[in-house]
Amino acid sequence: MVKKKTENLSTYLSEIAIYGIQEKKGNEIVRLDLREVNSSVSDFFIVCNADSSTQVKAIANSVEDEMYKQTKTNPVHKEGLENAEWVILDYFDIVVHIFKTEKRDFFGLEDLWGDAEAISFKSA
Repeated sequence: MVKKKTENLSTYLSEIAIYGIQEKKGNEIVRLDLREVNSSVSDFFIVCNADSSTQVKAIANSVEDEMYKQTKTNPVHKEGLENAEWVILDYFDIVVHIFKTEKRDFFGLEDLWGDAEAISFKSA
């Protein structure tokens, strides 16, 4: 359970998403802070990877469940659940990217946003 802090809303939302990822043992969790990056599309990208399509779906469902339980919001857009190799959950201020491990390496999302501050989080 993530307790609401007095920090800004997007930071709080990112913490909820990270908790949802940790609940399903997501690997290599990174939060990219895009607030100081020109032409960024959101405040944070949260990136993680999973060993299987089943785990990708489980993580996506966990993030959605936690976000709904704590904020009563659903993603404004989600994509990739059919193949579950790269799932995107878009909550405007934060975007959650859940990759199968080999897809994360291939796309190198963190490299594309190299100007962003990256903070790593432990898997639960």
